[in-house]
Amino acid sequence: MFQIKTVNELYCSAVSEDGGGVIFTKAGAMVGYQGQCRFEKVMLGPQGNPLTAALGQVGRRLTGENLPLMKVIPNGRCAVLLANLAQHVTIINVTPGMTLAVESENILAFTDNANYGFKFLAQGVISQKGFFTSTLSSRNGTAQAAVLTEGNPFAIDTPCNVDPDALVAWTGPDPVPKLDLSWKNLIGQASGESYNFEFRTPGHKVIIQPSERTSGLHLGVDDNRYTPQNQQNQSLQGAMGNIGGLLGGQGGHGGQGGLGGVIGNLFNN
Repeated sequence: MFQIKTVNELYCSAVSEDGGGVIFTKAGAMVGYQGQCRFEKVMLGPQGNPLTAALGQVGRRLTGENLPLMKVIPNGRCAVLLANLAQHVTIINVTPGMTLAVESENILAFTDNANYGFKFLAQGVISQKGFFTSTLSSRNGTAQAAVLTEGNPFAIDTPCNVDPDALVAWTGPDPVPKLDLSWKNLIGQASGESYNFEFRTPGHKVIIQPSERTSGLHLGVDDNRYTPQNQQNQSLQGAMGNIGGLLGGQGGHGGQGGLGGVIGNLFNN
């Protein structure tokens, strides 16, 4: 049976000491190996009979949670080195009765005693996560999963609140969306943290990354990532140019005439 171990923050190794078992990994994630093994593309699903595997594959494709997988099959002792785009790797032990919710794009590998599925996540509409997320649970003993993050991950104990765009994985009940909207969102003076996910049940873990994905929700001009800076300032420039004109000059683009000209030049240069 394979065991997944961290090599350093960017690599993990999947080792089969007895030459038994298989491991499922993101297709193309192998960067080196020792011993004898072969790699096969997973055409349907990672486990179950062909019908169950096919239904799982169709479901993952329809929900956008399909991960191209390959299967590593050992022939005697082997150790396979895995990595993906210099992303950081974290190993999570999935114990019996525990379910790990994780985006499919963040899965690097999992052992063959893990059930791989998906579930509905309605609150995902306020982030890039969408309406579904992948799940990994244990079918026999403790399963293992290698999870990818952009930068060093951080595990927070619940209860806690996190930015949905920095969220990578969690255990326990799903989060509750929390919105903090006010008139400031309408004029572009919000904090940039107008929505988050709240995990209320104690005793679980939430994994976040230091890199935020582009959000699926644009609350006014809540975040300057969505619009170039010159476009964001366009309405402000125009408004101040008009004020300058009212105060006694051709503020706007002419930039001449009294106090209006001074104000217009300040906001158009």
